[in-house]
Amino acid sequence: MLVRLDYGHDGLDVELPDDRVVRSLSYKQADPLTDPETELHSLLLQPTGTPSLAELAAGRTSACIVICDITRPVPNELILKPLLATLEQSGMDRERITILVATGLHRPNEGDELVEIVGQEIAREYRIENHHGQSLDEHTFLGTSPRGVPIWIDTHYVEADLKITTGLIEPHLMAGFSGGRKLICPGIAALETIKVWHGPDFLEDPRADCGRLDGNPVHEESTWIGRQTGCDFIVNVIINTDRSPLKFVAGDMEQAFLEGVDFCRQVVVDTVSEPVDIVVTSCAGYPLDTTFYQAVKGLTGALPIVKQGGTIIMAASMSEGIGSPEFEQLFDENSDLESFVERITGTDYFVMDQWQLEELAKVRRKAKVKLISDGLPAETINRLFVESAATVEEAVSDSLEEYGEDARIAVIPKGPYVLAQLDS
Repeated sequence: MLVRLDYGHDGLDVELPDDRVVRSLSYKQADPLTDPETELHSLLLQPTGTPSLAELAAGRTSACIVICDITRPVPNELILKPLLATLEQSGMDRERITILVATGLHRPNEGDELVEIVGQEIAREYRIENHHGQSLDEHTFLGTSPRGVPIWIDTHYVEADLKITTGLIEPHLMAGFSGGRKLICPGIAALETIKVWHGPDFLEDPRADCGRLDGNPVHEESTWIGRQTGCDFIVNVIINTDRSPLKFVAGDMEQAFLEGVDFCRQVVVDTVSEPVDIVVTSCAGYPLDTTFYQAVKGLTGALPIVKQGGTIIMAASMSEGIGSPEFEQLFDENSDLESFVERITGTDYFVMDQWQLEELAKVRRKAKVKLISDGLPAETINRLFVESAATVEEAVSDSLEEYGEDARIAVIPKGPYVLAQLDS
């Protein structure tokens, strides 16, 4: 059985034994929008839960439009053009519009990356700023949440007269689904906010899980912070496997987001009847699989369908290495994952990006991990609390030998973009 995994820019073809593969999990078939521009214009006129964007913009003197960074394949140019045109037609000066890249704690996107994100014309004609999460002086303090999270939000956004966010709705390993409120927290929040919101008090809650909103403390806190900060209007998109728009939602931060989540579930959920011994997966290819930090998302996406003690085999290009220097530091400072978790829950120990190592710990409590990549050497991969393998086929063969003749495989070619679940 030939399967193409999303890997880097080009994909990776792997040969799997037909008699062992019980299921290849994928998106549901859904036709892309035939005229996305017209659909967007219509939504700006008749959004969910708010007046039209033109009505909201009337009399406003400045605007901040938040967009995803390069790790999310959002059709930003398509979304931004009607937003910007509407604001200017409503009388707002172009010089008073700021496009803010929601990097969270990721690196800034500049130069050619900005052009890739928003297109040449917008990159040239509009003011674009990167959020710098570690620069506290670029944020405004808005108080402390009932759960004890200090709220520091990018001042560009806080001081704007009209606040707009855009984004992609897809499964998310901690917050249930991305999009909506997440463009504010963590998208444009300071480290001081994110380190508490992404701390063990939130992430060790079993309800902080992929595809779950009900009772999810990460989702609930992000929503509370979004309300406290303010958001006048959102535009979110759901995309297909070719990253073409399937649906846009627009309007109220919460109402429009939930409308998009309902549609997203119909498209991304796929199931197997019972847990399998081996899951072969990806981290959805470029731009999500560029680092090991991001690749952890592909591993967590396989957790619901792998047996306790099973193996997750993942191919990820990791063309930009492990991740941030801080994330690399965690592997140097911690000898094993469980002592690391004890350390972050029982002491004042904190290193930025520790939450992703905490997610890896969740994976390793349940399953072994074999990782295939041409971006990192084997000796580097082997110190990341996972095992390197030369090819997917080799990793599968070794795992089948370990689990015996009854071992079964499931495949998730598009990794975390598919919400893998067991049949209820």
